[in-house]
Amino acid sequence: MKQVGIIMGSKSDLPVMQKAIDILKGFGIESDVKIVSAHRTPEIMFEYAKNARTNGIKVIIAGAGGAAHLPGMVASISTLPIIGVPVKSRNSIDGWDSILSILQMPEGVPVATVALNGASNAGIIAAQILALNDSEIFEKLSQYKESIKEKVIESNKDLI
Repeated sequence: MKQVGIIMGSKSDLPVMQKAIDILKGFGIESDVKIVSAHRTPEIMFEYAKNARTNGIKVIIAGAGGAAHLPGMVASISTLPIIGVPVKSRNSIDGWDSILSILQMPEGVPVATVALNGASNAGIIAAQILALNDSEIFEKLSQYKESIKEKVIESNKDLI
């Protein structure tokens, strides 16, 4: 069953959002991946956000560039945790427009926001949320954290 929804404003966001897809696959978590534009397909965005929980989705990762309204608009409709990924797009102002559009949400409509193009961390946060009620995911996360620790320790061996 697909537990994480991964949505993005356009297909050009996929190279960034693929990092979240890959992280989740590594934890054995299936995701529902869709292009859902807040500006070009608002009806589809509304239906996706409104029906996500009924469809088995427990967390939504929403990536968007430019004006980046997708994560906030989905958060305004859904009670699920929303993780926003600001994407540096071709028409972006160095990504700052995306970051601020996702980060500066009004009180009562939160979007957990990761770094610019930080879809990997969005995937990890989604896994951590799911791990609260899933010991298998919790164990995989523990192993992942240990593996990144080991990579740092190993990197010291290569120093002169």
